[in-house]
Amino acid sequence: MAGVAKIVRLIGSSPESFAKAADAAVQEAAKTIRGISGAHVVTMSAVVENDRITQYRTTVDIAFGVERS
Repeated sequence: MAGVAKIVRLIGSSPESFAKAADAAVQEAAKTIRGISGAHVVTMSAVVENDRITQYRTTVDIAFGVERS
């Protein structure tokens, strides 16, 4: 039987790094989604203030299995 996955897209942010921004998206998704099987970073961007990055942002596709009863 073939498996089926669903994808949701979230934007995570962190004042520290792109990796921590992606992790923030996964951690937030995990609060309401069971069975997360993967995360794909789609884009990265940053907020710049006074010539410095103040916020890292990642757009992340979160994959999880479709549950059936």
